[in-house]
Amino acid sequence: MLTIREKIESLVSSFTASERKISNVILSDYPFAGLNTIHELADTSGVSAPSITRFINKLNCYGYQAFQQALIAELKESHHSPVELKLTEMPASSKSFLHDYSVRVAKQAQSISNTISQQQFDSVCAFIEDPSCNIFLLGGRVTDSIASLFAIHLRQIRDRIYHLSSNPEIWPDDVLRMRKRDLVILFDFRRYQTNLTDLAQVISSRRKSTIVAVTDRWMSPLSRYADHVLCIPTEVGTAWDSQVSAVTLIEAMIVQVSEKNWDGTRKRIHQWDDVRLTPPVGSSEKP
Repeated sequence: MLTIREKIESLVSSFTASERKISNVILSDYPFAGLNTIHELADTSGVSAPSITRFINKLNCYGYQAFQQALIAELKESHHSPVELKLTEMPASSKSFLHDYSVRVAKQAQSISNTISQQQFDSVCAFIEDPSCNIFLLGGRVTDSIASLFAIHLRQIRDRIYHLSSNPEIWPDDVLRMRKRDLVILFDFRRYQTNLTDLAQVISSRRKSTIVAVTDRWMSPLSRYADHVLCIPTEVGTAWDSQVSAVTLIEAMIVQVSEKNWDGTRKRIHQWDDVRLTPPVGSSEKP
């Protein structure tokens, strides 16, 4: 079932001028803007209450109350734990579990391009390719392992890569290092972490760095402070959300960024290997 955000984005080309105003207000602070009264939303959007009603009907929500109930249901779903997801799972066949599960995650990975446009992908990669740009990465309880993996590969491609500590007491040191032209990539999936949202707010207001939020279809609250929001599929019908799409996304970025300047990447890898305490086999070859 599509979220309200997904419905809005699928219909945006058919919206009237008034409907675009309404959609912009809702998406600018999603889903909370839609939880205001119809008159508050009308005042903020600069349109009439009947225009709101027509907009809601276009989303196949029959009445403003049904629209808000759908948003509230999304909020609840965004906080589901594996225990709650277990109640609605679609178990794979026990006789061919590995095959069935691998088919599910393959379909999930293939659908990334349906939620992230090539333009979005290229825009973020362009930042990563810029050698003058510092790049800071951090994730949540589970997703920080993905941020770490991304940082490990990026360090072999270019310098100025900083993986933030999991200890919030150390964050001020990194935040004070951030400049307006720098990039901050934050990973946060459902059962979102409040401290990541707080960090994004501080960076957005104090440092003005470009923030990329990598999140799921329910969208982490930190997305409201992000300049780029990359929503990826995570559901595979089990009690556990999958991280395969997140890994696929960062691997695609690693390949694109490294191949855009392969001479620079090759030189960096040789320099990296040259100073390793235990250089890998073949590292003595000259670039």
